[in-house]
Amino acid sequence: MNPLELFEKWFSEEKQASKLKLPAACCLSTIGLDGYPNSRFVSLKEVTEEGFVITGPLNSRKGTEVEETPKAALSFWWTETQRQVRIQGDVTKVSTHKARKYFNERNRSSQIVSFGFQQGKKIESIKYLQNQFNQKIIEFEGKEIECPETWSGIIIKPTRIEFMRFKETRLHERKLYSRVKNTWEISILQP
Repeated sequence: MNPLELFEKWFSEEKQASKLKLPAACCLSTIGLDGYPNSRFVSLKEVTEEGFVITGPLNSRKGTEVEETPKAALSFWWTETQRQVRIQGDVTKVSTHKARKYFNERNRSSQIVSFGFQQGKKIESIKYLQNQFNQKIIEFEGKEIECPETWSGIIIKPTRIEFMRFKETRLHERKLYSRVKNTWEISILQP
């Protein structure tokens, strides 16, 4: 089975079994500008034939890191099905058309935050942040919010995908799919 299809199957099974609000939450790891790994939780938007799509501001820390070193990793942990998926791959940007589509699917508050704030920048206080947000709500009342030029999506094109099914015996089942040229090689790994 193609590993992207296997991922979709496992993801679907977790969504059916889970009562979690955010089953698409995953840990995105990038190579920091200072050489240290950098991880944060993001939301998977879509799985395409090309790979795994996440979105956000390109001028954020994650955006500048993947611009400098276009490689990333995603990790998923699904409690209900006791499964983990780890993905490593090369990063490319989605098209402008796709970025706008993803932006338009966001709820209004998320659009306001994406348009009116610079992710990760220092601020005076939480109160200042709330006041700025309230002003943006008034400013955009009754108006469509355009996708900012600094906001887009990235695709992580997998070179390796590891699937691990946890077992009570600790003899976890691990399969590693590695892309070699245009085919997937499968290895069974020890727990």
